[in-house]
Amino acid sequence: MPSSKNPAIEDYLKTVYSHTEWQPDPITPSVLAGKLGVAPSSVTEMVKKMAAQGLVSHVPYGAVRLTDAGTVQALAVVRRHRLIETWLVNEMGYGWDEVHDEAEILEHAISDRLLEAIDARLGRPLRDPHGDPIPSADGVLAREPSLLLAEAPAGHTGTILRISDRDPEVLRELDESGVGPGIELEVTDASAARILATARVAGRAVDLELAREVAAAIWVTA
Repeated sequence: MPSSKNPAIEDYLKTVYSHTEWQPDPITPSVLAGKLGVAPSSVTEMVKKMAAQGLVSHVPYGAVRLTDAGTVQALAVVRRHRLIETWLVNEMGYGWDEVHDEAEILEHAISDRLLEAIDARLGRPLRDPHGDPIPSADGVLAREPSLLLAEAPAGHTGTILRISDRDPEVLRELDESGVGPGIELEVTDASAARILATARVAGRAVDLELAREVAAAIWVTA
């Protein structure tokens, strides 16, 4: 199997994987360019290179999809990223809104030996601070049926599984309310521009009023 010790290829693989991890639509070259902040022509050349290595499948102007080999390598990068985020929060005193950019840098530099030591030190965690599942060393990833809080009907009761880490401000807002992965909540009103819910935080009921864009960053058990 070709090895992708190239940080740029690792970024591409992780971005393609992450795009479809929580929704079904495949990523297009234009969306990939936007997410990576590069020119479309750069994406075209890199996708050709990755296809030649057997990491992605792609037809001109069509979606970019990971091959089995590409998925294996993408999950290895995802594992490094999420273990680093967990380590930074649990051991280094970082807030969960501060770790994404640090992990983006460290994921390309960390050795397999150090990653294994971090995993053991943390007690083999299954999820990172945002609730994203951490792939095992052999690429196994545990998933639960879920839905977006923004799409949950009134009366739906579930546990928060995952909160997107793309907007640190959203993470800070939720943290102030004590809301995070593992918190149980019930949607009380889903008809307005904002989602109303009651959460159980530290044994007490907390009423939440969330903008739909915030609720669209939260996944709960189905």
